[in-house]
Amino acid sequence: MQALVKTEAGPGLRLVTVPDPEIGINDVLIRVHKTGICGTDLHIESWDPWAARTIRPPLVVGHEFVGHIVEVGSNVTGFGPGDLVSGEGHVVCGSCRHCLAGQRHLCADTVGLGVGRDGAFAEYVALPMTNIWHHWPGIDEEVAAIFDPFGNAVHTALAFDVHGEDVLISGAGPIGLMAIAVVRHAGARYVAVSEPNAFRRRLAERMGATLVVDPTTRDLSDAQRELGMVEGFDIALEMSGVATALRAAIDNMAHGGRIAVLGIPTGEISLDVNTIVFNQLTLRGIYGRQMYETWYQMAVLVSAGIDIKPVITHRFAYTEFEAAFAAARSGDSGKVIMDWSQS
Repeated sequence: MQALVKTEAGPGLRLVTVPDPEIGINDVLIRVHKTGICGTDLHIESWDPWAARTIRPPLVVGHEFVGHIVEVGSNVTGFGPGDLVSGEGHVVCGSCRHCLAGQRHLCADTVGLGVGRDGAFAEYVALPMTNIWHHWPGIDEEVAAIFDPFGNAVHTALAFDVHGEDVLISGAGPIGLMAIAVVRHAGARYVAVSEPNAFRRRLAERMGATLVVDPTTRDLSDAQRELGMVEGFDIALEMSGVATALRAAIDNMAHGGRIAVLGIPTGEISLDVNTIVFNQLTLRGIYGRQMYETWYQMAVLVSAGIDIKPVITHRFAYTEFEAAFAAARSGDSGKVIMDWSQS
């Protein structure tokens, strides 16, 4: 099969022919239709310090995908050839305290698809049946391809009850953009978005933000005044991983405010703990998706009419992967999709 592979330590990816994946008795084999490019893939492609510490070439990369099942292992039940599926990208141990308690998203021995095992930027991908999500009828394949990052958005946006609350979202990358639609659907009063990139600010407006600000030219306190707020934001979703954004969120929270932190910084961040303590703030780290409550919530939200498709701004054939990665890296993009169905 054709696959995008990190063939050696260093920048770049190569489109090469590799053996088709083999499946075990509990696995399924999926013919990939479409894939989404994630920030993790950009780290791996550029071979930054995180990638150099984490990735062991050769490795097929990628973890956001949709496709149909072509083969199942002898122990697999509930899935069969032809089923349209995506996969949870965190393959867990199944035997630790959290896995046995049904909290698989907390497994400390998680192996990432396209990070610790061969991934989905290929014509075929194999996963355990316990990682497979069978899509509900009628779903758009492009939307199905980005259920993984949509799950990050849903997990973060619904970490706290947003009904009737004033919400700040820091960072309008694809996940932040999808979170706008989720918190609006969940009943937030105001949704203010802080994003320095003009292209993404326009996307944020399209996704339903009440107010969008450029943090390089305007303080969040100004945004509060424009919205008529007097006590600060009730909930913040930190999607950027930028130190100044997290600090600004902390400084603009109402007493008792809650902050869900998904963005991953590139270095250590110093915080004003006095503000956190005296304002009685709650900071909660978010990683991945809850298995499989978040997946069910995603399916329900899509069936209820949430439209995340405007987040998808670029589409390429997989043979154009270099242009696809350039678009994703440019910042002037939302979600970038690669099509693997034509080969």
